Amino acid sequence: MTGVVTLRTERLLLRPWRDSDRAPFAAMNADPKVMEHFPAVSTRAESDATVERIVARMEQQGFGLWAVEVPGVAEFIGFIGLGPANAVLGRPAVEIGWRLAAEHWGRGYATEGARASLAQAFDGLDLDEVVSFTTTANERSRHVMEKIGMTRRAADDFDHPGVPASWPGRRHVLYRITRDQWRSGVAAPQALR
Repeated sequence: MTGVVTLRTERLLLRPWRDSDRAPFAAMNADPKVMEHFPAVSTRAESDATVERIVARMEQQGFGLWAVEVPGVAEFIGFIGLGPANAVLGRPAVEIGWRLAAEHWGRGYATEGARASLAQAFDGLDLDEVVSFTTTANERSRHVMEKIGMTRRAADDFDHPGVPASWPGRRHVLYRITRDQWRSGVAAPQALR
């Protein structure tokens, strides 16, 4: 592998992870507001293990869940990017996802970074389709999915196999976008090359 791709947008840098990202990531994962649509907040050890998995996958693939920096504003605000969803969906699939610290919500960062990630998925990696999913109640993430051109069919909704069956958020909505939809301008790509 020649290295991890870095993406730049008008306001964001989607980059490889640094050791200095671990503490703010752990703080973010311990925030009940950020983790509202997950079964539980994460411990520092769980958060560090997540970083290890993300970094290993990125080093193997050259892309993944990038650490997000807002140059001149914040060195680390969370992650945005692409990852395999095979285990969750039971079929080969690439998911786009994001998790940002609450103090950076409402500024369009998730949408901006997600558009850059979709550009990489379709124009850089030539993927056929990208999916995204969240709890039915996660209106913020669903809004981002819709803003980037993804669509939902209710028949595709599912019970997430990786969460406790008793958890009220187990039911998830599935959104998707194809390469053809992306290239037809449905998602209005805004990544700067």
